[in-house]
Amino acid sequence: MTQLSGGVADVDMEAGAGAAAGAGGEHGSRSAVAGNSSDEEEARCVGRFMEDWCCACAGLFVGPNPMMARYLYALIFLVTNLLAWTLRDYGNSALAELQRLKVCQGARYCLGAEGVLRISLGCFLFFFVMFLSTVNARKVQDCRNSWHSEWWPAKVLLWLGLTAVTFLAPSPLVQLYGKVAHFGAGAFLVIQLISVARFIMWLNDCCRSETTRKRCHLQIQVVSIVTYVGSLLGIVLMYVWYAPSLSCKLNILFITVTLVLVQLMTFVSMSSKVKAGYLAPGLMGIYVVFLCWSAIRSEPHTEICNKKAEVATSADWVNIASFVIAVIVIVAATFSTGIDSKCLQFKKAEGESEEDDIPYGFGFFHLVFAMGAMYFAMIFVGWNASQTMEKWTIDVGWASTWVRIGNEWLAAIVYIWMMIAPIIWKTRQVGSSAET
Repeated sequence: MTQLSGGVADVDMEAGAGAAAGAGGEHGSRSAVAGNSSDEEEARCVGRFMEDWCCACAGLFVGPNPMMARYLYALIFLVTNLLAWTLRDYGNSALAELQRLKVCQGARYCLGAEGVLRISLGCFLFFFVMFLSTVNARKVQDCRNSWHSEWWPAKVLLWLGLTAVTFLAPSPLVQLYGKVAHFGAGAFLVIQLISVARFIMWLNDCCRSETTRKRCHLQIQVVSIVTYVGSLLGIVLMYVWYAPSLSCKLNILFITVTLVLVQLMTFVSMSSKVKAGYLAPGLMGIYVVFLCWSAIRSEPHTEICNKKAEVATSADWVNIASFVIAVIVIVAATFSTGIDSKCLQFKKAEGESEEDDIPYGFGFFHLVFAMGAMYFAMIFVGWNASQTMEKWTIDVGWASTWVRIGNEWLAAIVYIWMMIAPIIWKTRQVGSSAET
């Protein structure tokens, strides 16, 4: 790469010297040389992009490629989700010979709920083993990079073996895992919302940089206005759909608190000391409105204020589409959170990363997927392994509703804290400096 850069520099210098000495620096000659140089640079960029892409694809077969490996882990996680769903909705007939697993006094969906926990436990054990075997890996030369990025037949057998072993575990042990999974799923939600808040703030900082602001000022303003107005429109629609009368006090409380949080985030972002603009609070507003909407949608279908749920049936295409989208969102959220190993670093890392550093934290990646296994178990059983879940439903029940509402409120608090924390720390540093 150094030789290539040097060669490009030599070509540019020779072209510039030739243009200056050839015809007294004529404008036409300089334009031609500049045009040729631009075309050559564009061709080199395209060539480097194609080379990197081909190397990434070939890395699946010729050597460790952690960037491609993460997609294969996500595929394993997706297949596990589908297995859990199949066992929950159809496991009662498919596993009729495993009657000993039933511990809910013969409830129709008990085997399916416990089957979800067993599939989740197998997935958790697999990713936890991967976490223990890759934690603190730093360099690509580390043998753990090869274990993380290769050895797929062995890892698939490990995953299948651990999943099969869970069906031999006694029911009390599985029920105990279900209780522990509540805490693991909660930790997953906290890490996820921190990652989302960090991404929104990073995007806001990029858009507010001098170069981006000059080039895309109008587009940024349009997106900021659309997101802010969209969050307010979503709140209005929730009032219409889910609070048709004053008797729907709980839904009115949820929606009103969401409105207050959106306005509070906007006020903090636009304050004279923060000056973060409208983009960040607009995006966070969309996020918290979505969380509020999903919380209300998680209310039991017997709830009289949930008019949208009354028109749905167990085989409604809307339910099926919502279920498929929800599963995809689970996998995508776990994947995006897993590769953001810096979301829990509240201090900037000292020094720049080196070329032989691993591209993301392997241990953190697998730990997030392990907690994600607990999370999908909880939403498949509605955070209550003893309740009955209808087919093609996900995360329905009062427990699910309160978990999502708590997640929404915590997300707003985390965002506001991330906005004001730098100001507080700066004020403390100034005060301590003045004292000394």
